[in-house]
Amino acid sequence: MVERFVSLSPAMQALIGTLFTWGMTALGAAVVFTTKSINQRLMDGMLGFAGGVMIAASFWSLLSPTIEMAGEGAWPSWFPATVGFLLGGLFLWGVDKLLPHLHPTSSMDEAEGIEPEKRKRSTLLVLAITLHNIPEGLAIGVAFGAVAADFPSASLTGAIALAIGIGIQNFPEGTAVSLPLRREGMSRRKSFFYGQLSAVVEPVAALIGVWAVYMMEPLLPFALSFAAGAMIFVVVEEVVPGSQENGHKDLAAMALMLGFAIMMILDVALG
Repeated sequence: MVERFVSLSPAMQALIGTLFTWGMTALGAAVVFTTKSINQRLMDGMLGFAGGVMIAASFWSLLSPTIEMAGEGAWPSWFPATVGFLLGGLFLWGVDKLLPHLHPTSSMDEAEGIEPEKRKRSTLLVLAITLHNIPEGLAIGVAFGAVAADFPSASLTGAIALAIGIGIQNFPEGTAVSLPLRREGMSRRKSFFYGQLSAVVEPVAALIGVWAVYMMEPLLPFALSFAAGAMIFVVVEEVVPGSQENGHKDLAAMALMLGFAIMMILDVALG
């Protein structure tokens, strides 16, 4: 099976990787079939863990290879990592201001984007998590594309580790959408459907990432750091604040460190 996976095109590899992450989101959303609510300490710990995974993935799987690639080319080693990282954050900031969305722990009065009051709460919740899944899918696509482009600092096992790490942190994201919808009276099936739907953008973003590598190969370091910047923006703007606003700061912080450590082990051991 491993040999068959290796023989696939990078687009298919990235697609399989994001189907796994989508499946983990669906698994998290499926919690709605067993309960209408979840212990808030557990939820905050899961969100903190997800933030740690995303931070570690941003550095070990994206920024570190970017710096190595730049050192082998004409760019100063710090330049692509810095420019791409900042552009990724600015891109997510801009989309965050434009796309109507609502974070799971917020009230309708706190909805963001253009004219959010014209949307249903369920739609706004799904759009919030969908927005956050864009950089994750893009990161997976660029990682597999870099392997196909034979960049020395890119490895197939590293790309697989990235997909596994993102899949792990997608579990609480699915739960964070489906359970609030269920508490508001939506049926279990509909709550699950909207919860898993939030990750549908990841395979699309991954294919865009692979395509970008092929079309703009010299800009790969910028693409990797762009995805890293976008993910860090998500962590700082939503994941970490969401994990601590209920008073479980120490728990969320330790869970974040655990998530970082596990993702670091995955990337270093497999990458």
